[in-house]
Amino acid sequence: MRRIFQFGLFALAACGDNQDPATADDLFRRIQTANYRATFAKAPGYATKQPSNTAHAKFSDIFVNPTVDGAIKAKKPLKEWPLGSLVVKDGYDGDGAVQLIAVIEKRADGWFWAEYTKPTSADGGAKYSGKPSICINCHQAAADAGNDFTQAIALPK
Repeated sequence: MRRIFQFGLFALAACGDNQDPATADDLFRRIQTANYRATFAKAPGYATKQPSNTAHAKFSDIFVNPTVDGAIKAKKPLKEWPLGSLVVKDGYDGDGAVQLIAVIEKRADGWFWAEYTKPTSADGGAKYSGKPSICINCHQAAADAGNDFTQAIALPK
């Protein structure tokens, strides 16, 4: 029974949950057009690629848009990230190649999540988008700790 359950979880994860492909495609184009690797700030603690113990990859780089960067630099206590906050995480395999790009964007209705598994394609190949339970469930611990679903970036206290 346990083996069947484990296979079921693997199969579910392998399928993805691309709830909003059009919005995911638009978000991918926006971060690429913004040239986020050159124009966004590196998240605190991510001046260089860091080992990752998450499902995203073996190593990661995290970039934050000016909204998040400004909130961090203001050093004023926040209970949640401001609307328009955008965090981009590049996940690298053991050979140093980008294997995925994970993005969260703070909107009026909460976070929009997207994970792209074909980062060199025109649309990124979104595997997850919208409000996938796999993303939310993993990031819930950060929300419970008062970090507004961001695990690697702490809200200013």
